Amino acid sequence: MRRIIFISISALLLSTTLLAVADDPPKVYQSDPHAMAAERERAMGKDPASVAGLSHLKEEADKALKSGPYSVTQKKHPSPTGDPHDYISLAPYFWPNPDTKDGLPYVRHDGRRNPEIREYDASNFSTMSGHAYTLALAFYLTGNEAYADHAALLLRTWLIDPATRMNPNLEHAQLVKGVNDGRGTGVLEADRLLNVVDAVGLIRGSKSWTIADDDALRGWFRQFVQWMRQSKRGRDEAAAKNNHGVWYDVQLVTYLRFIGDDATARKVIEEAKTQRIASQIQPDGSMPLELARTNSLGYTVFNLAAMTQLADLGVPLGVDLWNFKTPDGRGIRAAIDYVLPYVLGQKKWEKQQITQFSDASVIDPLRRAAIAYHDPKYAEAAKKVAGENPAEQLRRPLK
Repeated sequence: MRRIIFISISALLLSTTLLAVADDPPKVYQSDPHAMAAERERAMGKDPASVAGLSHLKEEADKALKSGPYSVTQKKHPSPTGDPHDYISLAPYFWPNPDTKDGLPYVRHDGRRNPEIREYDASNFSTMSGHAYTLALAFYLTGNEAYADHAALLLRTWLIDPATRMNPNLEHAQLVKGVNDGRGTGVLEADRLLNVVDAVGLIRGSKSWTIADDDALRGWFRQFVQWMRQSKRGRDEAAAKNNHGVWYDVQLVTYLRFIGDDATARKVIEEAKTQRIASQIQPDGSMPLELARTNSLGYTVFNLAAMTQLADLGVPLGVDLWNFKTPDGRGIRAAIDYVLPYVLGQKKWEKQQITQFSDASVIDPLRRAAIAYHDPKYAEAAKKVAGENPAEQLRRPLK
C-alpha cells in the first residue's frame, strides 16, 4: 500500500516560462484548489495556525533539495527487454521459493514485503514523486524559487529528459520471478504520478517550469493514458474487483483531466457507482475482498481512501459518488461508518492485521467525509487521529 479537483488556471506567456496569475488557484487534483490558494494566503500572512505545519514542510523540503535526481536508468537489474528506460519492479509479497535450488518460482507471502524490491525502480519512483510534491508545495506556500527549481529537475529527469526518462508504461511492474515479466497489479504503482500532476500545478508560477516542460509532460501522460486503457496490463487492472480497481479509476480520472479529457473522466466516475461501490461494499459497510487480506484493516482503509478521493474527483464533474447508495444500503458513508469505531480504538479489530496499522492513513478519508457530509464527527475523528503531529497540521487542503 502507498501512503496520501480541478479548476482552469489562466497563464501569462513570458519568454518560455509559464507564469500563473497570482490570485488564481493552482491546477491540482488531490485537493480543492481554492483551499490551496487560501492556505497560501494564510502562510504568506504568517497565520499562527499555519506556522507549525509550514515549519515542518520547509524542513522536509530542505532535505528534499539534497535528493536525486532519480531515473529508471539507475536500477541495479536490467529490464527483460534490455531497454533501460523501462520501469521494473518486483511483486512486493513474493519471496524466493525455499523448496527449489534457484529459488524459482517465487512464492507469495501476503503482507510480508520482500526487501529485494529496493533493487528495482519502485523505491526511487516513490521518493521522486514524494520529494517533487513536497518541494512544489513548499514553493507554492513560500515563494522560494529553489524549491521549484529542484522539483522541476526531479520531474524532468524521471519523465522528460530523453537520456533518463521512463517509458510511458508499466509493462514490467510487479513481476514475479520465475512466473512472469510483469502483472496488471503493477499499475497501482503509477499512483506516484498523482503527486506529479499536482506538483506541476503548484510550480506553474515558477520560472523553473517552462511551456516546453509542460507540453512534454502532457505528451507523456497522453501516451500513458492510452497504455492504461488499451494494454492487457491496464485492462487487467481496470477489471480488478478490489482496491486495485478503485485506484485505477482514481489514476485514470486524474490523468484524463490533466490532459483535458473531462468527458471520458466523467464517464469513468459515473460507472464507478455500480462497478466499484455497489460491487465492493456490503450493506453493513464492510469490504469482503479487503477483509480477506492478512492486513485487513490496512487494506480496508486503503480502499476507502481511494473511494473518497474518487468521490471528490467527481464533484467538479457533476457526478455524486458521496451520496450514491444502493437500495440495500451499499455506499461510501456505510464503509466509513463501518471502520470508524476500529480506527478510533472503540472496538477491537478481530480480523488479521499482521503489521502495525498506520493511523495516519485514515486522516484524509475522514477529512474528505467531514466536508462532503457536513458532519463534524468525521472532522473530530480525523483531528483525534492526527493529534499534535506537525506533519498533519499542513496536509493537502480539502476545502
